[in-house]
Amino acid sequence: MSANTFHLSRAVRALHDGGVIAYPTEAVWGLGCDPFNDVAALRLLALKQRDWRKGMILVAADIAQLTPFLYGLEAQHLQTLKASWPGPNTWLLPNNGAAPDWVTGGRETLAVRVSNHPTVAALCNAFGGPVVSTSANPAGKPPARSALAVRRYFDTQLDDILPGKLGGQRNPTRIRFLLSGEVARHA
Repeated sequence: MSANTFHLSRAVRALHDGGVIAYPTEAVWGLGCDPFNDVAALRLLALKQRDWRKGMILVAADIAQLTPFLYGLEAQHLQTLKASWPGPNTWLLPNNGAAPDWVTGGRETLAVRVSNHPTVAALCNAFGGPVVSTSANPAGKPPARSALAVRRYFDTQLDDILPGKLGGQRNPTRIRFLLSGEVARHA
């Protein structure tokens, strides 16, 4: 078993066991968990000191992993998603009820992204679906840009830190509303 396979297996095991992990993304380090595990999601939010009503992003390796959340979208909107992914584009979809409230923040939208970051894609593929992706930092602090910064913020509170390098982006991904195209967060 290679070092990368070992680390990936350990991270996936932590996710399946209800753990919270850190991993590199396109621009900053992220915290993740199984989006359907309420205990893990609430623990992640507590670590970040983040209000659950802000919602969280689901990141996937390919659009097929997001299928349950795409039901009800018109063909033109699906085409918009397909044309923008994989890549650093986060979209706010109409919440069709497939995602838990702790992920959507009880909002009428759900944030999703199909990442082209190799570590994120490998993690989602090995896990077998999307994972929560939110910046690795306590509320009010700058996002971690290194594994060392993740450790400084969270010390031993995480179940795993998946090694890897950040992607080439300077800023976190842009977030847009799928139906209107309106920008909710600039990159």
